[in-house]
Amino acid sequence: MEMSDFIEILSNQSFWVAVLRIATPLILGTLGVLLCERAGVLNLGIEGIMVAGAFVGWLAVYAGAPLWVGVAAAAGVGAMFGLLHALLTVGLALSQHVSGLGVTLLATSLSYFGYRVSFPKVTTPPTITPFAAMDWIALPVLAQQTALTLLALLLVPALAYLLYRTPLGLAVRMVGENPQAAEGQGVSVAATRTLAIVAGSALMGVAGSFLTLSAFNAFFFNMVNGRGWICVALVVFASWRPGKALLGALLFAFFDALQLRLQQSGDGALPYQIYLMLPYVLSIVALIVVARKASYPQALMKPYRKGER
Repeated sequence: MEMSDFIEILSNQSFWVAVLRIATPLILGTLGVLLCERAGVLNLGIEGIMVAGAFVGWLAVYAGAPLWVGVAAAAGVGAMFGLLHALLTVGLALSQHVSGLGVTLLATSLSYFGYRVSFPKVTTPPTITPFAAMDWIALPVLAQQTALTLLALLLVPALAYLLYRTPLGLAVRMVGENPQAAEGQGVSVAATRTLAIVAGSALMGVAGSFLTLSAFNAFFFNMVNGRGWICVALVVFASWRPGKALLGALLFAFFDALQLRLQQSGDGALPYQIYLMLPYVLSIVALIVVARKASYPQALMKPYRKGER
């Protein structure tokens, strides 16, 4: 591939439209993971929660509900799985790794089972009418996105403000750094962590709903395709900061959109698997470079029982 072809890809507006579209579920999911981990809890249930959000949101709209009700339903199911994770990790102080993986398996299996029960004889996934593009926005790249992309972008400064400019955000950061000190200041560690996990999981559910209510118009198996695990890695890349989380999501989306264009313009000299590997390899390199200096929450993955020192 010549340099002129690469420059042509980067100068094409449709390329940047694709970057922002690919980044949207990553932004929402990464913010959800970030909120959980800022409170000291690792949530590996994100992959399954995104699947459940994608399915429940789509099913609600297919049943006749408005699109925003579908988004709310996805957030609700995400919050419920988040509450389950909180009960296991905060209430019972069980392993956060095991609980998270269990939530992923449970949410994914229930979603696939629900789909099979709801559509036992369907071979082609039923479709819905997804969110329309925001033609009223003057910015060309953003005008071709949907309202969920705008929501994801607005949530970045909103979460940053919450974490660094409000008493609630201070409490979340305290229980993630030093829960004993937080308890000494009258902050309920269990309640704060539970709230953060539930809210973060709701964002994960919305991230999944983007796939069925905006990016596509149907639900199909394996559509999340590892995006949840990417979000977990992006939080480390972002050093647990919302602004950097946005940057990381856009960076991965850039590599992903680029490999799609390279496959289309390639001459077949390289196997297509090389192009598929590109965004993951480059993201791993970026993660290694940045993560060495990352400052993680000190109480992350450490169970806490009230009164213990």
